[in-house]
Order: sequence, then C-alpha cells, then structure tokens
Amino acid sequence: MAKEKIVLAYSGGLDTSVILKWLKETYDAEIIAFTADIGQKDELDGLEEKALATGASKVYIDDLRDEFAKDFIYPMFQAGALYEGQYLLGTSIARPLIAKRMVDIARAEGATAIAHGATGKGNDQVRFELNAAALTPDIQVIAPWRLEEFRNQFPGRAEMIAYAEKHGIPVTASAAKPYSTDRNLLHISYESGVLEDPWFDPSTDENKDMFLLSNAPEDAPDQAEYVELEFEQGNCVALNGERLSPLQVMEQLNELGGKHGIGRVDMVENRFVGMKSRGVYETPGGTILFTAHRKMESITMDREVMNLRDSLITRYSTLVYNGFWFAPERLALQALVSESQKNVTGTVRVKLYKGNIIGAGVKSPVSLYNPDIATMEADPTQAYDQGDATGFIRLNALRLKVNSGVEQNKN
Repeated sequence: MAKEKIVLAYSGGLDTSVILKWLKETYDAEIIAFTADIGQKDELDGLEEKALATGASKVYIDDLRDEFAKDFIYPMFQAGALYEGQYLLGTSIARPLIAKRMVDIARAEGATAIAHGATGKGNDQVRFELNAAALTPDIQVIAPWRLEEFRNQFPGRAEMIAYAEKHGIPVTASAAKPYSTDRNLLHISYESGVLEDPWFDPSTDENKDMFLLSNAPEDAPDQAEYVELEFEQGNCVALNGERLSPLQVMEQLNELGGKHGIGRVDMVENRFVGMKSRGVYETPGGTILFTAHRKMESITMDREVMNLRDSLITRYSTLVYNGFWFAPERLALQALVSESQKNVTGTVRVKLYKGNIIGAGVKSPVSLYNPDIATMEADPTQAYDQGDATGFIRLNALRLKVNSGVEQNKN
C-alpha cells in the first residue's frame, strides 16, 4: 500500500525542519514540503535542497507574490483594514493564501492531511486551520505543537537543536537573533524573545540593527521625496505616471518607504486565543498605500457610504486577524467594500520625510469636492443658501433643548 501523504507548511527554520523529520518518523508518511514565495527574498535560498535532505519526498516553492498583492493585500486595503488602530495585518493576510495553496497541493497529491509548525499559543494555528476548513471540510490537520508527545520530546529549543544535529539537519538557531521574524511582501514582524518585555526599546542605537526593511527615521534622508499614486476604483495602478501591477506597486513603495523610515509600529495587541502579545512591525510600502488610499477616498467617496464602510473596519480587521478570510461574512463585507470603491479614482501626491507621510495634493475626474460650493466667497452655482442653515440648526438643536430642559427640571 502507498504511504500516507502529508503536506507541510515549511519555512526551513528550526521548528519546521524538526517537524518534517518528526512527521516522517511518527506517521511513516511521505512529507510534501510547501513554501509560499510571498516576498521573503533571500530566506528562500537553498530551501528545496534543505527540505529534500531533511526527508521530504517532494518540494513545492510557489511564487504567489502577484496573487498575494492583487487578491489579498489590495482588497484588504480597500476595506481600510487596521487592527486595533495600528496593525496593517501583514502576517494575518498571508495565512489564507498559504492555506489555500496547501489545500490545492493536498488535493493534487492525494494527501490526507496538512501540517504546520504554528504553536498552540499563537494566532497562526487558528488562521491556517479556519481558512483550510472553509475551503475543504474533510482535510485532516496535524499541529505537532498541540500534541503532548511532541511537546514532551521537545520541551525547549535545546532538545530541538540536539535532534537536528542527530539527524544531520542544518540549523542556524542561535542567541544572535533573540526574537522571531515573519517576512512577506507587505511587512516583516518581530516578536518573542527579548521583545516579550514591553519596556525593551528596539529603536536604540544598540538595538536598531534588528530592522531589515526601513531606515530609522532619524537616519532617513534630509531631503523630502514626492510620490504620486494613481488609483482606479480603489486600487493603485500607477506610481509617478508609470503603470504598474499590484506586485510592482508594493515593491516600489517598499523601497521608497524603507528609504524614508516609513511604517514602523510597536504595539501590544490582543491575540484571538486570549492573551496579549507584543509585536514590532515594519510596513513601509503598505503604510504609504494605506494613507494615500484614505486621501483618495476623501474627495471621491460619499459621506454616508464612508461612514458605513468605516463602521465595519473593526469587524473586517478582526475577521482577517482571527482567520476568517474565506468565511461568508468576510465575503459579504467585501461585496459592500467593492461597491464603495467604484468611484475611488484619481491621483494622490504625498511627500515622504523622516517617517512621515505628508499630503501634498489630490485630484480626481469624479471628485465630489466642488470649490464653487465650498468657497467662502459668493457661490456662483447658487447651490447653497447660507440662510437655510438656520432651520437646519434649529431642527438639530430641538432634541438637545428638550433633553437640557428635562435635566434642569430634575434639579
């Protein structure tokens, strides 16, 4: 009989390298290693050779960067998603794409299970498994960190390193990088290790080498730089007059943002599993895109449509953060978001300077801003009669006066 096949989300780090070998031994199964190229850059170098040497029967390293930018980052930014007012969801939005491709590979290979190296305390276990469940209800999920036998065998990193050495698995784990990272096209995150102390300051001169995507704002160029972003129906389609794909937009904005120290966030957030955790993020290009998109909406989106969309930002962001990208409620919200974006078209100009994104102009062929109506001078259109404001104010003040009278009578 053919061996069982398991598709493993594989990064090549200590955890997933050990898990690959452990799964193969424990389940006597063929392990198919899968890595999604979503912008990790040189982290992918040598990954296929390492996975095969560790015991994988087959390796997929799929370039998903275009799909990531077009079908995940862009729709999320149209929704104005921002988790707890700060986090642009760089790790969260990558997980549904990885889960989707894992399920596709499992079907193509006839695998009965998928596996991941997410810990039992984190968000990623939830994201991988909820998104997988939404796509295929009958796939088995193996999460070694939630298995007592695995935790007993590997109570700490020392045991994992010893296991790797015993089985000839090359690892680079050391105290030189006392935190964990996760990188993709949208951002890089840093957490755990020394960062578990929320008083630890990674921006000091002795610690700032941690950051990989951006200059410190104080080290950014002394000369400001302008960039123009052109939008069509809520999506950025060109930079400085050059037509670009979503992937190219993200890559170029990352370079610009990183150069000028844009997009650093240091926060304590609420994980879905119930605990607070400290995360440090670099999102240089995404921060520029997010800011420019809001400015584009300011002259093209109807006030009540904007209020409705904005009232859903917390719900939408939480759905992405918690792993419900493929859930019916997120898809329903996305339909509303798409409708809200149909006239978000035009050009935004921003100035980048030492960590700041400064608005420097906005224009649109479908602008709702009419200077003739808004002017403090005589309105040539006769669209607004200032005298009408008297009745408008009187009607809106009525309930306030009634309430005030009641309160005064109580005293």
